[in-house]
Amino acid sequence: EKVIYLTFDDGPGVYTPKLLDVLGKYNVKATFFVCKTAYPQYMKNIVDEGHSIAVHSLTHDYETIYASEEAFFEDFYAMQNFIEEYTGVKPTLMRFPGGASNMVSKKVCEGIMTKLTQSVTELGLRYFDWNVDSNDAGGATTATEVAMNVINGVKNRKFSVVLQHDIKGFSVDAVEMIIKWGLENGYTFKALTMDSPACQHKPNN
Repeated sequence: EKVIYLTFDDGPGVYTPKLLDVLGKYNVKATFFVCKTAYPQYMKNIVDEGHSIAVHSLTHDYETIYASEEAFFEDFYAMQNFIEEYTGVKPTLMRFPGGASNMVSKKVCEGIMTKLTQSVTELGLRYFDWNVDSNDAGGATTATEVAMNVINGVKNRKFSVVLQHDIKGFSVDAVEMIIKWGLENGYTFKALTMDSPACQHKPNN
């Protein structure tokens, strides 16, 4: 079985309802690593429509969250509670801002990612990184570029965790192209769960 896990960071945002409509049209499930944004009401739609909701960050401020283990978990639990307040779901899935391999944290606190990856696992939480980057936070600026980055990244894999951001309209616009290509080429789309195969970067700090 060839599986694609579409994942979206930093929302919910103004484009999230459009994304949910596209996912619904093809009955595709995805995973949303959410932050505290101006659109928290869409978190309920994410859950009600059968997608996985997961913790990304309350603030997404690297200097704040990576200052210490205590600072990280203060942010994490506040976001976990915020999600539960809106959805009734207390997520145990998460993604570190910048990913587990981020180097930004090194400037803030030496060795923090090595500690945090161990701590969250010991607490029964599951963190996911990605093995296919749409580059929608990098060089890509159009839906076609995003779609081609994802398709080229997925092509030679049986298991792909795709990184996108639903706060970027052009990235959301790429999703239908990605889904159509995936379905035409024998891929199944799934939401991440506690039982999904691991996709975790090695900490660099």
